[in-house]
Amino acid sequence: MTPEELYEKLQRIQEPKGFFFNKDKNFVLELMESLLANRERYGYMTCPCRLASGSRDLDKDIFCPCVYRAQDVAEYGSCYCGLYVTQDWNAGKIAHEVVPERRDPEKLMASLMFEE
Repeated sequence: MTPEELYEKLQRIQEPKGFFFNKDKNFVLELMESLLANRERYGYMTCPCRLASGSRDLDKDIFCPCVYRAQDVAEYGSCYCGLYVTQDWNAGKIAHEVVPERRDPEKLMASLMFEE
């Protein structure tokens, strides 16, 4: 699958749910490429902006779209990595703020320390 094919597939699935891709398509395609690289590396697509451990159990909260996306988009108009946004965010009707990391620090550390 190419980044463009993944883009089209996810767009068809996510837009009806109210989640839109960032209007910067080049940025989005770079993230699509990273998602595909993570799928090749780990066997699943983890958020390209977070460190994955390689343990499915440890990483399941950051499978893209991550479990934090809905809250991030509702509060900031964008998810943590800026892949998914609202239409208002794309239109510049709301501020483009830095979205804070919601992942539990203990989970972050566990990902760093995980060894198979």
